[in-house]
Amino acid sequence: MKIDSKSSREKLAPKREPYWHKLDTGFYLGFRRLEVGGTWIARLRDDSNGKQIYHALGAFDDSEYREKAFPKAEKAARAWRDAQLSGVTQHDLTVWDACEHYTETLTSRGRGTTAADASGRFERLLKGTALAKTPLAKLTAKAVTQWLTGQTKGIDPDDADAMRSARASANRNLTSLKAALNRAMKDRLVATDVGWKTVAPFEAVGARRGVGGNSHAYLSEEQRRALFAKCAPDLRALLQSLLLTAARPGEIAACRVSDFDRKHGTLVFRESKTGERVVTLSTDAIEFFKAATKERIGNAPLVARADGSAWNKDAWKKPIRNAVAAAGLPSDVVLYSLRHAAISEMIASGMPTAVVSMLAGTSAAMIQRHYGHLNHAKTRVQLDRVKLAV
Repeated sequence: MKIDSKSSREKLAPKREPYWHKLDTGFYLGFRRLEVGGTWIARLRDDSNGKQIYHALGAFDDSEYREKAFPKAEKAARAWRDAQLSGVTQHDLTVWDACEHYTETLTSRGRGTTAADASGRFERLLKGTALAKTPLAKLTAKAVTQWLTGQTKGIDPDDADAMRSARASANRNLTSLKAALNRAMKDRLVATDVGWKTVAPFEAVGARRGVGGNSHAYLSEEQRRALFAKCAPDLRALLQSLLLTAARPGEIAACRVSDFDRKHGTLVFRESKTGERVVTLSTDAIEFFKAATKERIGNAPLVARADGSAWNKDAWKKPIRNAVAAAGLPSDVVLYSLRHAAISEMIASGMPTAVVSMLAGTSAAMIQRHYGHLNHAKTRVQLDRVKLAV
């Protein structure tokens, strides 16, 4: 009796013994007809002893607007057959089982530190999730990719340092997960690595974002002038404020007129990823903010849009993108590039790293790691002054 179409299956009499359809030599797909619907079974002959091996595949939706049940059942049966032939005998193991197997294997081989690191990542990012509960045989590259990209949600795309750090961390987590899945395949817990092999990590997470993708590049004075010339007055004022303070775009956008102290020449950043900080302003910055806040009340935005409202990333995204294109600059230039330019100029001028890190609201280690190369020329001049006996 035929079982490859819905109409033919509906004509079958309900019975315990499945109706069989031959797929290959010694390999069959069966349908057990019930009073309502039915379930699918795979059958494979073990050539080593001639015995039949059975595997329940379950029921498959056969509604009008979905993929037909027979192709889905056949696909599941062939996947089971391939796993059997490859030596995989446990078919209900999950991604979480693979992770536990991996850490246990590392521990048994004396790699306790690596095991602890991987276990910590799995506990934080996988345990209890839908991905962790996914059977290894049903894992897809799409699911793993979604897990990877999901780790960067909530990160401001204009905060290049934060995004780069989040992506680098996500890549390390992906490396641990792939190691666990690869171990599972090597130990025959799953037949194929198709569910994760093609998942690629984020690219260029080790380089500071800059013009042209060069980790040592920043907006030169000429490029800044070209960009400013293509900006409307209110956007130009926002860019100027970033260049004068080395602040993050969100920090400047959140500042109010009252945060600017005219008398002492300081500015308070209250909404910052590193906590509130008070920074000293240059004479040029003081004059700029005096002009920007003239005849404006204390709760008004420090640097406002043309209509007097506060800036936010949704408001500046399109204007800065258009200005960058009009100025003929690389498309990866963003508002955050002005912060990089400011920090680069400070370091290149000889300002101590500790002072720059305080003004920019970041660590001295980060400043040294991403901008330390700008000190080389000045260090060389100082070295040349030292008379060393040969």
